[in-house]
Amino acid sequence: MLKRTSTAVWRGNGPKGNGNVTTLSGALKEQPYGVNTRFTSEDGRAGTNPEELIAAAHASCFTMATAFQITNAGLEPTELQTVATVSMEKQDPGWTIVGIHLDLRGTVPGLDAAKFNELAETAKKGCPVSRALAAVPISLSAKLG
Repeated sequence: MLKRTSTAVWRGNGPKGNGNVTTLSGALKEQPYGVNTRFTSEDGRAGTNPEELIAAAHASCFTMATAFQITNAGLEPTELQTVATVSMEKQDPGWTIVGIHLDLRGTVPGLDAAKFNELAETAKKGCPVSRALAAVPISLSAKLG
């Protein structure tokens, strides 16, 4: 069994408190987060938030899964880039993630657009993060070039 950990620390009350998050790998080390970084900071540079971290996890997992699909089809991608956008709305009983969009761009010599889309769809359905987030609608656009 493979296990990975992250640690979040929060200090203070909900609206005015703040926290930090650290990953086992050290990729994040006491990265700040709070209400401002989640709901107020327009440019997203004040710190991170859970939705950004979900987007990062999904983008990286899906992109790797797509690379494996392409490799298993006998080809080698030159580059794959995914932007994952997590959309959240205020609903009853509160803020809810309502969708995730994966925007994939790739350069794969010898692969046509139809097969690229097919392999990307297979990767989207099979990547572990997509499966973990199955309660949320996940859309995909994939383009070669």
